Amino acid sequence: MTARIYQRPKNAMQSGKARNHDWLLEFAPAEAKRPDPLTGWAGSGDMRQQVILKFASEAEARAYADRHGIAAHVTPTPARRLKLQSYADNFR
Repeated sequence: MTARIYQRPKNAMQSGKARNHDWLLEFAPAEAKRPDPLTGWAGSGDMRQQVILKFASEAEARAYADRHGIAAHVTPTPARRLKLQSYADNFR
């Protein structure tokens, strides 16, 4: 059982930074998705794909994974780059 620990990046469509401070533990899929014969929707019998655990810090997420024997790798948070410009820069 493997998992990924990461921090959600800031949404590009909004200026707010809500829910960006939580660390998430998300399980890797155990089996491939296949189309349902009746509806055609993709799905699988793996229920762990629906579980996303939230933690206040990276250390808490790692401790949980170690305590439950989950092989987890941490995906680093992308650096936030600010593009500082003024309204006058549009006319240069």
